[in-house]
Amino acid sequence: MAIVQKIVLKNNISEIERLSNVLESFGKENDIPQKTIFSINLALEEMISNVIYYGYKDFEEHLIAVLLSYEDDEINITIEDDGSEFDPTKVSEPNKDIPVEERQIGGLGIHLARTLIDEMKYKRENKKNILMLRKVIPSLC
Repeated sequence: MAIVQKIVLKNNISEIERLSNVLESFGKENDIPQKTIFSINLALEEMISNVIYYGYKDFEEHLIAVLLSYEDDEINITIEDDGSEFDPTKVSEPNKDIPVEERQIGGLGIHLARTLIDEMKYKRENKKNILMLRKVIPSLC
């Protein structure tokens, strides 16, 4: 049976710390390796901060729902927000052959999240962005 936890964040960057604390507790309660929690935490920080900084054109309060599900040695995370439509799976990989000074700003956080997560899917439904992340917990054998 899946272990599920939901957290609802406001579109305020200070909420990243609260999410991190919830994720740390979720990891401890379910004996998830600290390395796995660290990777998920970093990926979520990148994705949620993108929503907060770039997803809203107004200065109103918005809610971002994060659903954590743990079952069969994998963690599935769903991030749902009502921000501007944005599909991070369509962001191209950064060109690492270009010197850092000449690269375009942005996109490295999404690239980092992709390297930390095993699978990333996106859909737009009912005027909401729904980003699904999957992280397989490596076996200790």
